[in-house]
Amino acid sequence: MCSNARLMRRALVTGGSRGLGLCIAKELAKKGLKVFCTYAHDAAGAQAAVLEAQAEGLHLSAVACDAGDPAAWQSLFQRGTELYEEGVAVLVHAAGFTRDKLLLTMPPSDFDDVLSTHLRGAYLATQAVLRGMIAARFGRIVFITSPTATLGRRGQTNYGAAKAGLFGLMRSLIFEVSRFQITVNCVSAGLCKTALTADLSADLHKELLDSIPMQRLGNPEEIAALVTFLSGESAGYITGQLLAADGGLDAVSAIAATAEAW
Repeated sequence: MCSNARLMRRALVTGGSRGLGLCIAKELAKKGLKVFCTYAHDAAGAQAAVLEAQAEGLHLSAVACDAGDPAAWQSLFQRGTELYEEGVAVLVHAAGFTRDKLLLTMPPSDFDDVLSTHLRGAYLATQAVLRGMIAARFGRIVFITSPTATLGRRGQTNYGAAKAGLFGLMRSLIFEVSRFQITVNCVSAGLCKTALTADLSADLHKELLDSIPMQRLGNPEEIAALVTFLSGESAGYITGQLLAADGGLDAVSAIAATAEAW
């Protein structure tokens, strides 16, 4: 497939053309990796993000691939493509979206579509890159999850189920790939300053801040720094872990739950 030295230079970030995914992609590129970002629909937006990154001297490219579509992954990794021939050292699965509704009123399509991108997408992306990682005896896989997976949130049963599923996927996968020096971890990303949070109402913004011990939103760069560390050679003995970058939200909730139990 490829030599370990060549593999080491390539990363694939699903959903890497915008928001947190783009920030992660840029941070990996700053470490000298050649980064491929997938996008599902917005080709113009993806191209604009790539041009902006390239203007900063970063090696980024955007490739169309709906994370939950097996045919899209087959096309991306078909024989003769660069990703097939050269392989991938780092996979970050950051693709995702929300489609919030109360369960009672949630149509099956809203449940299925969210699980398809978040959870099925992680399975398909990992399956696509795994053979090359095994051949190289090296790999870093990071799934981006959310505090909703462990804490829950009204109206997010689909999103919470998908993100919680990533943890189960990760915990079982390590028993299959660890002997090949491939690590698999989850990063629980707290609420960050993105275009999505910019549209929150003042009341909801205050409610969310009140629940975070640090009393502020995170910066995408803070999440990206953790992902980048887990993607590096120095994190080779860290695997099967759920690491939170959420301003203390998960820790406080755990303490509150313990106190209530007592």
